[in-house]
Amino acid sequence: MKVLIINGSPRKNGNTSLAVSEIVKTLEAEGVEAEVCQIGSRDIRGCIACGKCGELGKCVFNDGVNELAAEFEAADGLIVASPVYYASANATLIACLDRLFFSTHFDKTMKVGASVVVARRGGCSATFDELNKYFTICGMPVASSTYWNSVHGREPGQAAFDAEGLQTMRNLAKNMAFLMKSIALGKEKYGLPEKEAWQPTHFIREDIMD
Repeated sequence: MKVLIINGSPRKNGNTSLAVSEIVKTLEAEGVEAEVCQIGSRDIRGCIACGKCGELGKCVFNDGVNELAAEFEAADGLIVASPVYYASANATLIACLDRLFFSTHFDKTMKVGASVVVARRGGCSATFDELNKYFTICGMPVASSTYWNSVHGREPGQAAFDAEGLQTMRNLAKNMAFLMKSIALGKEKYGLPEKEAWQPTHFIREDIMD
């Protein structure tokens, strides 16, 4: 089994990387491969809603997003990690996720998702909620832990002193490994849930407008 971890921090050895390292060690101890891709300092632009991905099968901007697409498709789980900026995730990570989720058309049902957020003090829960929305819109179960998936620290290395935060990372990794293994067994025995045809419903209806 394999988990793709996207680290949205621009700092290679910052507190977000420290939290991610704790997850990687635990996943590997559970027999799960983890691949970390750090994109926080890369030149990744936002989506322009051109719709070209529907024709090309990939994003029209050929950058790190298209590189991640194949890794995401092959993975059993996805973790996105970010420092908190103004009660939100790193803008580069959000640009990446918008395009990654919209431009990839493979079935994401039952791939396990999890988000991790790191802050000096506040804004963690808002950022945590923001990142989880990517999973819940496309049938991905969200792995939980014994607290919201947050670690605290300001200067590089300070997260190492957040004992509860690091414990939360380890418990998240254990729960994620268990959930992925359980889903694999369930898919083998029962298959994936049956899907209905999409019924797009728009809030503005021309047929009732005069």
